Amino acid sequence: LEPSDKMGWFKGWNIERKEGKADGKCLIEALDAILPPSRPTDKPLRLPLQDVYKIGGIGTVPVGRVETGVLKPGMVVTFAPVNLTTEVKSVEMHHEALQEAVPGDNVGFNVKNVSIKELRRGYVAGDSKNAPPKAASDFTAQVIVLNHPGQISNGCTPV
Repeated sequence: LEPSDKMGWFKGWNIERKEGKADGKCLIEALDAILPPSRPTDKPLRLPLQDVYKIGGIGTVPVGRVETGVLKPGMVVTFAPVNLTTEVKSVEMHHEALQEAVPGDNVGFNVKNVSIKELRRGYVAGDSKNAPPKAASDFTAQVIVLNHPGQISNGCTPV
């Protein structure tokens, strides 16, 4: 793709960020200028649960995206805020077994001796041996609410 004389009104695009400036005239240049997100494998494991399934013949399978750290079969994980500890039997992504899941991977993982009733969407899995996640008594956050329900009150669970 090349710039065209037929688009005199289009002056191109530019972006300024910490890493420096980028500019261009074509869509391909814009796509090439996108920086991949950081994938911190050196930080402790944090995997927020999107859902929990019970699969016949397999057992309880929590599902979520690895945000930081690495998830491997055989690891002992702790789920916050309930402080439930168990072993990971296997890790899968798109019906294929993985030896490790890294940040950005959407995975399902089979856990030992845990009922589907003990886990919920929103819980966070972490490595029991490396800074396991724990509940916080309070925190400060900046929140943007999409599809506002009209009123938000105590006990609201938007996940």
